[in-house]
Formats: sequence, C-alpha cells, structure tokens
Amino acid sequence: MEPQLLHTVTDSVATVVIHHPAKRNAMTAAMWAALPPLLDALAADPEVRALVLTGEGGTFCAGADISTLRGSPQEAQSLAVRAEEALAAFPKPTLAAIRGHCVGGGAQLAAACDLRFAKEGALFGVTPAKLGIVYAASSTRRLVSLVGPAAAKYLLFSGELIDTDRALRTGLVDEVLPAGELDKRVAEFTKVLAVRSRLTQAAAKEFANGLTDRDGYWAEQARGSGDTAEGVAAFLERRQPRFTWSVPFRG
Repeated sequence: MEPQLLHTVTDSVATVVIHHPAKRNAMTAAMWAALPPLLDALAADPEVRALVLTGEGGTFCAGADISTLRGSPQEAQSLAVRAEEALAAFPKPTLAAIRGHCVGGGAQLAAACDLRFAKEGALFGVTPAKLGIVYAASSTRRLVSLVGPAAAKYLLFSGELIDTDRALRTGLVDEVLPAGELDKRVAEFTKVLAVRSRLTQAAAKEFANGLTDRDGYWAEQARGSGDTAEGVAAFLERRQPRFTWSVPFRG
C-alpha cells in the first residue's frame, strides 16, 4: 500500500491513521498536503464528534520523509506547519494515540491535538536542531504552552528523545498506558467525549487556544442551543443528556 492517510468513522469517532510503515510512518509531502482537506471533510461531517490520530503498527510518526521533497528540509517544515495548524484548528476534540516513536513532525502533530495518550515505551523528540531548521514560531509557542519554557528549550536545544515517564511529568502526554491497554482506553475516553456537550467542548477549545474575545458569540450560542436546559433536565431526571448543538463549519 502506498504511503497515505487512512480514515474511518465509527460510533461518532473519526480515526485518522498515518500509514507509511516502511519508514516508521514518516509523512511524505503528499501526506502533509492531504491532511488539511481531510480534516475539513471530517469537521463538516455531523456524525463526527471526536477525532483520534494514530500511526500504523507500532510507531506513531517518525517525522517528515525528506526523500519525497524536492526542496530543502525547510520545505518539509512549511508543509508540516500547515498540517499542524489545520489539526489545531479542528473544531472538535482531538486525541493522539501514540506508540513507539513520536519524533519531529510527528511530535508537531501530536502537540496540535487536544490530548495525547501514549503506550509505555513510546519515545518523543523535537528534532529541528539536528537538521539546522528554525522551528516555526507557532510550533514553538504550542510546545511551550504544553510543557513550559524550560522543558521546551531542553527538547528544542538538544533534539534528544525522552521517554513516557518524562513526557508525562512535563505535560507532553496526558496518560501513559501499559501494553495492550492503549486502544481500549482511547475507545473508552472518546466514547465519553462523544456524549458530552459539543457546545461546551467547542467553546472551551477556543478559549484554551487563546481566542478569549468571543465570550459574546458563545453566550449567544448557549442561549439558542437548548444544551443547558437539556443538561439540567437530564441531571434531575438521572438520565443521559441528549445534546443537540452542532459545531458550525467554517471551512
């Protein structure tokens, strides 16, 4: 099978699989370019309520496949940043399910997700210093927001790999699961995400990402949504709420 991004939608959760096992799921130029339109399509799909990004087999993503680029490694970074920004802007909750190496562009993609769950033994690295690349300002800010300035400098200055224990301590990952438990935990957690209020999730995602000037917009959305009334009624009636607000697609 050619290197590509595969995707499925099951029980309201979209799963995007980075498929290039011959090169530890390194992203080709075509794969980087394909990610933003794929995300647009999934964002517009009303059935999709959460998204999981993962890699084929035992590796998440080893970065960019430089051999597929006609230009310099800087060209690879430009493609990676566009894909990273598209992933960060995805309007529904996103979760990276990580096994094995999560390095370079793979770490960029993982950092652009809202949450990161990793299998024990995974390795993480931010490696532009090994190639003489200036890491993009947006990517640097995102990394700093996750792990703090000191840990971000350690990763960026050295390009060294860190294990799941250190990734968990620094906030680069949210949960570390033993072998055989990652898929089960991801399925359980995304099932929870899929039944929660999309209104709450979308507003919280914007605010957490720094878009703090849209209080008025979200207050208006809340007034017209019916989600709050449904949530209170479901709580009082001791039943699962049936939230109906949908994320407006702004592709």
